[in-house]
Amino acid sequence: MLNIVLFGPPGSGKGTQAENIISKYHLVHLSTGDMLRAEIAAQTKLGMEAKKLMDKGELVPDSVVVGMIENKLDANPSAAGFVFDGFPRTVKQAEALDELLERHKAPIKAVLSLHVSEDELTRRILRRGATSGRADDQNETIVKNRVLEYRTKTEPLAKYYSGQAKLREVTGERAVEEVFTSLCQEIDKVLASNSR
Repeated sequence: MLNIVLFGPPGSGKGTQAENIISKYHLVHLSTGDMLRAEIAAQTKLGMEAKKLMDKGELVPDSVVVGMIENKLDANPSAAGFVFDGFPRTVKQAEALDELLERHKAPIKAVLSLHVSEDELTRRILRRGATSGRADDQNETIVKNRVLEYRTKTEPLAKYYSGQAKLREVTGERAVEEVFTSLCQEIDKVLASNSR
């Protein structure tokens, strides 16, 4: 099973690349945001628990998110693999995910990290804000804070996966197709080493 974590700060093109990878390798997309919305809409036990917390403005605990991921794994037993998007965000979450996937005998095979400079990220997000109308994408201070928060939280995570020899960094400051080609090269290396 090909399980991949896709990393990238806001504006790195992660959403676009996730779609491309899913389409080419026939993987199931695991976006925690989408899962939360789906569980709430389906009024599952986990969904209702998450909604109660969100309505109070509280963060959904890792145990609830991991439970939702497990539901998704169980619902797709014949999947070729999964792309984890938006989770894990902390080392604690990564450890919980490793534990869950270990139980399913389907560990993370690669962590693909899109690297884009802060100036370029700021430019991209402000440009996106001008066309999308999203207020949080139009304020340069907010944008820079989001990028900084991402870097602060995910750097320890990069170190964690680097320690497992799973981290693969890809430069995201190129044309979408070029970035996708580089990501595919990394995935193909993983597939080749697993088939040996």
